Amino acid sequence: MPRIARMIVPDQKTVYHVMSRSALDGYPFSDVDKDELVFIIKRLSKIYFADILGYCIMGNHFHLLVRTHPAEEFSDEEIKKRYRLYYGDDKYLVEDHIPLLRAKWSSLSEFIREIKQTFSRYYNKHHGRRGTLWGERFKSLIVENGETLINCLAYIDLNPIRAGIAARPEDYRWSSMGYHFQTGNKDDFLSWDFGLTEFGVSNKEERLLRYRKYVYETGAIKNGEERSVKGEGRKGIKRETIEKERRKGYQVTRMDRFLYRTRYFSDSGIIGSKAFVSRLYHRFQDHFQSVHEKKPKRISGLEGIYSLKHLSEA
Repeated sequence: MPRIARMIVPDQKTVYHVMSRSALDGYPFSDVDKDELVFIIKRLSKIYFADILGYCIMGNHFHLLVRTHPAEEFSDEEIKKRYRLYYGDDKYLVEDHIPLLRAKWSSLSEFIREIKQTFSRYYNKHHGRRGTLWGERFKSLIVENGETLINCLAYIDLNPIRAGIAARPEDYRWSSMGYHFQTGNKDDFLSWDFGLTEFGVSNKEERLLRYRKYVYETGAIKNGEERSVKGEGRKGIKRETIEKERRKGYQVTRMDRFLYRTRYFSDSGIIGSKAFVSRLYHRFQDHFQSVHEKKPKRISGLEGIYSLKHLSEA
């Protein structure tokens, strides 16, 4: 069965949420491996026309929120500069290769492919193995700027909380929030955007603080409360989980609604305002086999945000 074509917007700056999972069992990525994957992403983001807004490296998969730029934004001189950065000053760039590099370095698929292949070579060498490291091809989701972007970024930074391996997002070293707070965003690896430039927040430190407040109070962690979804075991709901629900009268909080809808940040194809989803759907309508026109679906509990698909909610 042929692959469904990936939805890519090459002629304008576009934000994508990218996810890729290892084909290996368990949690094969050690702390050292995670450090290396962050290093690779950091290095290649200086070559490709890509801004890294957020990321999270987990034990068997990674998330990346990236904004790509159109190829036409970059001059020949900029291509030459990035070529020297990538290959060194002693390598000569043939002028005829500039268009090829411009096309490659503006491609989301090429960017993620090189990240994964570079890490695969490292991983196989250091672990004495051969063969495939990654599972199916990476997922990518088109994300609208503004409120949708902030929600998606919060979803990414909250991965360690949902997995029960960190008490606070900034405690986890291999995530964008951890990188901001533990290194001060060393080398300006990450964008200072957070989606807040859409709302006129010009100071980057203020944007970081507002984003942190959003994650804690609005996105998913209310009043600094630790949240993990590992409480529900296969043999039944744990006693502490039941007691916690009793204490809040079994009310579904905003935190709960956010967590129940996290699939929309990975599986919905396009996510954003109704107009944004509708416009991009019509642009990529030939990607879908359905004879019926798809309508943007409102995501209940996330004000003003729509998706291309309606996903069942737990």
